[in-house]
Amino acid sequence: MSEKYSATPASAAAGRPSLDALDDESLLDRLQRAACDYFTQAGNPHNGLMADTSREGSPSSTAVTGFALSCYPVAVERGWMSRAEALQRSLAALRFFRASEQSDRPDATGYKGFYYHFLDMHTGGRTWTCELSMIDTAMLIAGMLTAREYFDTDAAAERDVRELADEIYLRVDWHWAQDGKSTIRQGWKPECGFLHYGWDGYNEAIVLYALAAGSPAHAITDECYRAWTLTYQWENLYGHDFLYAGPLFVHHYSHAWIDFRGIRDRFMHEKRCDYFENSRRAALVQREYARRNPNGFAGYGESCWGLSACDGPSEGRLDACGEPHRLFGYSARGVPYGPDDGTVSAPAVLASLPFEPQLALQGLRHMLAQYPEMLSGDRLAASFNPSLADSHGRPWVSDGHYGLDQGIVAMMIENHRSGLPWRLMRRNPWLVRGLRRAGFRGGWLENVAPETSR
Repeated sequence: MSEKYSATPASAAAGRPSLDALDDESLLDRLQRAACDYFTQAGNPHNGLMADTSREGSPSSTAVTGFALSCYPVAVERGWMSRAEALQRSLAALRFFRASEQSDRPDATGYKGFYYHFLDMHTGGRTWTCELSMIDTAMLIAGMLTAREYFDTDAAAERDVRELADEIYLRVDWHWAQDGKSTIRQGWKPECGFLHYGWDGYNEAIVLYALAAGSPAHAITDECYRAWTLTYQWENLYGHDFLYAGPLFVHHYSHAWIDFRGIRDRFMHEKRCDYFENSRRAALVQREYARRNPNGFAGYGESCWGLSACDGPSEGRLDACGEPHRLFGYSARGVPYGPDDGTVSAPAVLASLPFEPQLALQGLRHMLAQYPEMLSGDRLAASFNPSLADSHGRPWVSDGHYGLDQGIVAMMIENHRSGLPWRLMRRNPWLVRGLRRAGFRGGWLENVAPETSR
């Protein structure tokens, strides 16, 4: 990646108090600002595209661009960015996606209203022969709709944001993405058509299904969401009844935009639970797994937990004792069934803040104190692995930073601090409509007027 799009943390932290000397609010402020700064440092200002990682040559990630659009309002409200700059950056992305090529050509930006997982930072065309991604498109659209709700004045440019967001959302053919199946397919490629697997089993896709159900133009079938929940797996682990998903990020991503406190679909109503409480229990399961540490990895404990989809060391490395150690590189690590190679994601722990603030902060402070190498310019590395310590006792640390980590950290800190992303999306008529069509009832949904469009 050229220096122009470098996402290296600014050196402004030099000379300021160390993080361990700060109270909780000041600590969160520093970490959140560094996370938000990723999106001013890693973006192409001409088209609004956002780099997947800070590594050289990284393409743009469609989902990370959605996180950027969601984080600009946070940065404005915190005083880290002017409203005018946030508006300009948002419009650049919206105008690019509106005008980008939608066709079945292999080098297009998207097809049927969906977008490819990875795009060239300059041209915006498909790269790495990647798939047309339904979930990445959903997170991009969620970011656009966040911008739609935030830029709510009568100024012409802010009206443009709302109109573009609606136009882009309304052209997504969610029904096509079912491919005649009961659930939504995970992806499509021009070379071979739909991938041979769908969004089955509990995962990060509630925001995908809700947006797909809410479309007044190309909605999924009425049975689609219910069919998805029939693939769920309810378990009891370490004394906690919860909807199982091994990696921690699954319990976070949809929560970045949707306030699940007190609202229930049919599945959760039957379990006398909700998805917010479920994510709280998932954090407790993760912590207990690390405390028990069945594989004997270094560092694990009640204050060092957090297995998720993250970067990790690759095959061929040895542990601190010189013994062979199976490693998984970038992988969706999970609890309790694995995979697990001793790699921990601090961003995943911090993203659990709204569900278990005390445990998340306790874990974060412990990891910062024990493994300061995981921090660069107030920005958390994607992961670290104490079982692969060097001769000086320093753990393996992921190189560079991932936009997904920075986005979920910035949004979940804000949801904990003020609830801004949740409040904005509670106003969005399409999301509200989708949640209701999916069968969600109760809580704040009962106080929202029937959907209307500005």
